[in-house]
Amino acid sequence: MTVVKAENVVKDYGPDGQAVHALRGVNLEFRGGDFAAIAGPSGSGKSTFLHLAGCLDTLTAGTMSVGGQDVAGMSKKELALLRRLKIGFIFQAYNLIPVLSAEENIGFPLTLLGENRKEIRNRVGKALREVGLEGMEKRRPGEMSGGQQQRVAIARALVKKPALILADEPTANLDSTIGREILELMLDLNQREGTTFIFSTHDAMVMDYARRIVHLRDGQIESDESE
Repeated sequence: MTVVKAENVVKDYGPDGQAVHALRGVNLEFRGGDFAAIAGPSGSGKSTFLHLAGCLDTLTAGTMSVGGQDVAGMSKKELALLRRLKIGFIFQAYNLIPVLSAEENIGFPLTLLGENRKEIRNRVGKALREVGLEGMEKRRPGEMSGGQQQRVAIARALVKKPALILADEPTANLDSTIGREILELMLDLNQREGTTFIFSTHDAMVMDYARRIVHLRDGQIESDESE
């Protein structure tokens, strides 16, 4: 099943005549269960592609479908609903809410979806177990290490049971040992749950784990290699 499909995708920033061409006619397709990395130097367009796939930004030209739905013509409300239902995000800065505990941060997306308290409690508990954070339910982000915060971010992304998880430089703020633990965790979840993971990265360790690597340069595909 195709999870993300980009056809002739163009993304420009800035006014005509001074526009920055972030993506220049990119064609990519990712399928269910992929564990893929989009790699390239700073300014290559990798984060831009993730933002478009995550419905956080809009195309300049071309078409993109996420979960079989064409996102180009969607309203802001429709895009927000698609994000809530089908997409999980993991950012290098973790993006946790500082005043909320680990379990509250993880359960927040389910609250937005209107799930009942019992369902939220059960799913948050399962997510905490999956990422190895039992006993840390009440800790706030400021009371946790970087690796623990990233585990909370992974659990928050997983708790909705999304078809797609987008991870933007997920190991950037972690040392190599913790980064490897995080990648092992995500790979295990990918294999057990069949969730599609797409990373943007310039970290060679992430590329070692990925089963497919797409290299971008100057907004265009330089290579696309699978195991």
